[in-house]
Amino acid sequence: MQRRKKVKMETKRWDFSGWATKNDLRCSDGRVIRKDAFKDCDGHTVPLVWNHQHNDPNDILGHARLENREEGVYAYCSFNDSENAKSAKEAVKHGDVAAMSIFANQLKQQGSNVVHGAIREVSLVLAGANPGAFIDSVICHNYDTGYDEETDEAVISTGDKLELFHAEESKEEKKTSESNSEETVGDVFNTLTEKQKNVVYAIIGELMEDKESDDEEDDNKEDDTVKHNVFDKDTEKQNDTLTHSEMSTIINDAKRYGSMKESFIQHAEEYGIENLEYLFPDARNITDKPTFIQREMGWVSKVMNGTHHSPFSRIKSIFADITEDEARAKGYIKGKLKKEEVFSLLKRTTTPCTIYKKQKMDRDDVIDITDFDVIAWLKQEMRMMLDEEIARAILVGDGRLASSDDKIKEDCIRPIFKDDDLYTIKASVTVASSATDSDKAKEFIRAAIKARKDYKGSGNPTLFTTEDILTDCLLLEDEIGHFLYSSPAQLANVLRVKEIVTVPVMEGVKDASDKPLMGVIVNLADYNVGADKGGAINMFDDFDIDYNQQKYLIETRCSGALVKPYSAIALTLNVSA
Repeated sequence: MQRRKKVKMETKRWDFSGWATKNDLRCSDGRVIRKDAFKDCDGHTVPLVWNHQHNDPNDILGHARLENREEGVYAYCSFNDSENAKSAKEAVKHGDVAAMSIFANQLKQQGSNVVHGAIREVSLVLAGANPGAFIDSVICHNYDTGYDEETDEAVISTGDKLELFHAEESKEEKKTSESNSEETVGDVFNTLTEKQKNVVYAIIGELMEDKESDDEEDDNKEDDTVKHNVFDKDTEKQNDTLTHSEMSTIINDAKRYGSMKESFIQHAEEYGIENLEYLFPDARNITDKPTFIQREMGWVSKVMNGTHHSPFSRIKSIFADITEDEARAKGYIKGKLKKEEVFSLLKRTTTPCTIYKKQKMDRDDVIDITDFDVIAWLKQEMRMMLDEEIARAILVGDGRLASSDDKIKEDCIRPIFKDDDLYTIKASVTVASSATDSDKAKEFIRAAIKARKDYKGSGNPTLFTTEDILTDCLLLEDEIGHFLYSSPAQLANVLRVKEIVTVPVMEGVKDASDKPLMGVIVNLADYNVGADKGGAINMFDDFDIDYNQQKYLIETRCSGALVKPYSAIALTLNVSA
């Protein structure tokens, strides 16, 4: 048993004491302060202030000595001689102020449990709003990512009453007087923790059940005396004890059966072994809900958040090509005919299509699964997979055959990789058939830099590529074996792109000529995703009474296309003979 560290108290008198914080109390946001969370503060002296006000030295009322106990952190407090301290002292004596609170930072959590922190001050506060502990965080909690992270600071209160020290009474004398004072059974019971009270309730319940059973048996048996230990549920000894020889047999057979559990199962009937689950309990999940096995999804949010969005789904683009010689201004010669400018107009229209994901679950399963919110978990998966499919269609297409009923039409969501030459520049990375991965990486960098001069898109674009290609580029070495690029950021600077984003779904993608895709350079602000009113992402649910099934549908109706000429670069690998 771990021995509690004692705080060496000085001979001076303390003005009052109380619980700074208590253990195992659930807070309003679900957090629980665990035992020894503030054990490093044991014996420390911290300022005593009024209501956590740190801006004025006059708010410092004295100091508090902290003592880490089994139940929590206890504080012995002493006032200074300031006018504010004198007023606070009188308020405490009079009972006007009866609660303490702490300010702590460097809070660290495991799950919902607060396991470590540093107490910086103890405050006198008005009586707490509830009898248990609560945390009023100074910073915003991260509900999306969960816990298991370090929190900056928090205010923690217990709401327990303060204990006053009389002028001629030491800590030991106080304890003696309290022990000698008359206390009722109710007074003693109220000093118990909630867990201790529950144990008392259980003992009383056991005793009452025994009494009822005794009364019933007395009607049939006059001399039946029952001796019962309320702490032992197995009241009558049964022949359920394994002998040394039986145990040895089970252990020796474990190797033959493959495991100790299997050996127990095989001998269970022979030796009268019941309730094997006591010996081999069921495994428990380490997470509160099933974890998805999925591709890396960081690129999805970059695509979905990077595109331009319009409140209409039918997108029209019109351009006038003035790059040809016919569009140039001309010099005039006296007496000659002036020629008109001739240029062509380019137009295209993109219409929307519907993209959806549908799921169903038996209502019986929905009711029976109580460990977690299965409906919220299912909807999370549906939204995640819908976003990935849209992002995939925007970059490289969905990869399905044109004849497939599930195909996302490429004239509705136009893939950047496959778009017309007017919008996407096609750059070839040409290498010999004997080229190594390093050779391909060098040529990829060279082709990307050269194609950059034809780029007419907005601002600084982003390179979307595969993890293998990025790795090959980062592994390039100079003549003495030093890496040419120390980080993806340095490589991005050489390629003249804002950042490099790896996309798992780009693995194995090829163009119509069966050339592997190596990368797409684009500023997604030049790609417009349009949806009419009501066409945004929506979730629907319905109940099938014939099959007792709950059905869910998430869908959107939108369009997508590049709206600026020469705003993207697609790099493909061309292996020459």
